[in-house]
Amino acid sequence: MSLRIDKYVWFVRLAKTRTLSTELVQKNRIKLNNNPVKPSKEVKIGDTISIIKNNATFSYKIKDLLDRRVGAKLVSDYLIDITDPLELEKFKTYQEAQSVYREYGTGRPSRKDRDNFDSFFEWLEDDDED
Repeated sequence: MSLRIDKYVWFVRLAKTRTLSTELVQKNRIKLNNNPVKPSKEVKIGDTISIIKNNATFSYKIKDLLDRRVGAKLVSDYLIDITDPLELEKFKTYQEAQSVYREYGTGRPSRKDRDNFDSFFEWLEDDDED
């Protein structure tokens, strides 16, 4: 049995959609045995898949191939997580740094936020002129 890397990544839930998994492979964010590949590259048991997320590289070893997408609880039957603990630490640090920017879930600044920023900076400029 042979399986394309983009399908495999989607089947084992490393990407939310098949289109997203194809895009990740095309952008060299997913590597097979530390080599950039095309979406049609065939995977084999024992291969290593590396996924670059933000600033960290997550690595997985293929235990078995499958013919359809599986539930989250069954993913461990097909993959072994071999990610370096330092990479996990880098990712956690990145997430914490991102949460400091704005409160989680607040989205982009609203028009009101922007007006408040502008009035604050005008106040600072007025203060500097005195």
